Amino acid sequence: MSIVNSLSPRAITAPESGIVEVVNYARGREGLLPLWVGEGDLPTPDFISKAAMDALAAGETFYTWQRGIPELRQALSDYYARHFGVTLSPEHFYVTGSGMQAIQIAVQAMTSPGDEIVYLTPAWPNIAAALEIAGARSVGVELQFEGGTWAVDLDRIEAAITPKTKGLFVNTPSNPTGWTATKQDLKQILEIARKHGLWIMADEIYARYFYAGGRAPSFFDVMEPGDKIFFVNSFSKNWSMTGWRVGWIVGPPETGQVLENLIQYSTSGVAQFMQKGAVAALDHGDDFVAANVRKATEARDILCDALIATNRVETLKPDGALYAFLKIDGVTDSRKAALDIVDKTGVGLAPGAAFGAGGELFLRACFLRDPAQVRIAAERLCDYIMSR
Repeated sequence: MSIVNSLSPRAITAPESGIVEVVNYARGREGLLPLWVGEGDLPTPDFISKAAMDALAAGETFYTWQRGIPELRQALSDYYARHFGVTLSPEHFYVTGSGMQAIQIAVQAMTSPGDEIVYLTPAWPNIAAALEIAGARSVGVELQFEGGTWAVDLDRIEAAITPKTKGLFVNTPSNPTGWTATKQDLKQILEIARKHGLWIMADEIYARYFYAGGRAPSFFDVMEPGDKIFFVNSFSKNWSMTGWRVGWIVGPPETGQVLENLIQYSTSGVAQFMQKGAVAALDHGDDFVAANVRKATEARDILCDALIATNRVETLKPDGALYAFLKIDGVTDSRKAALDIVDKTGVGLAPGAAFGAGGELFLRACFLRDPAQVRIAAERLCDYIMSR
């Protein structure tokens, strides 16, 4: 008997990341243009790093508040007042060790083994894996793809709900598709949740990357007091802090002790000096985020305009997020295509099969990079596509 077989079935069946497989295959190659993972090409800006280093030098290395230091929870309250137009006390905010942990904590709070969460797919694979590892069941509802764009079918969502369903997971703007819910979409999804007594886990991590201007529509625009919503978010994308692993949850204050307990028994809080960097990001980082959005907009246009012009890519410019989800003529196995593309072009893309049902024929490119590099990547991809 293999020693692995003595481990928990939930651990053994945790899937290998299809994105990481391609990254590990080609990491470190000379001349590689890595568009495969969801991060930009800039390091964390100095004003954030310096705040963390100053706190570290000052000895802020002890155990700290499980829910987050007061300064950071207040900074989050101020951030939401500025960008979402809502007045929320610091008691609504809970600091986590990454957006991924925010999802895990919310899953643990919402579900028991055997419960179900309905989510929209193609989707970032970690949500389904987090649910399955927790003993819950992920139920995917495919977004509709037509004419190069994505849309949600509300009837499909309602049809997927069973007596075991405890909640809906909604990521908008979406990774990987770029689908961005309208205010009316969110209102109707919320009505479905109310009708069935469900929680919503709202992943609005890309809300600032909305190419119609401003921020994307949010459940904050349509919710009312008493609605059961956990918002999960991260410092990673807006402020170039992917390696920091700091995130947060916005939730009803009544759930505060439950969330604090779940944080306590997982990581026991986020290092205080890292939280001081996060405070600086929120208090002084609006200009940096705006610059990131401008860069993403320019790079999105360069990449999508070039690929669409081949007449062999059935994908229009995404409304939000950081990704072009490309349906290339002749690609029937996205895993095989991703490996082939990195070998022949030096451009790293993520296989759409890694994102679940509906993504099998697609490849994902993250365009939050130097537009000059994205132009080179687009030229290489166009040559590859036209040579097929």
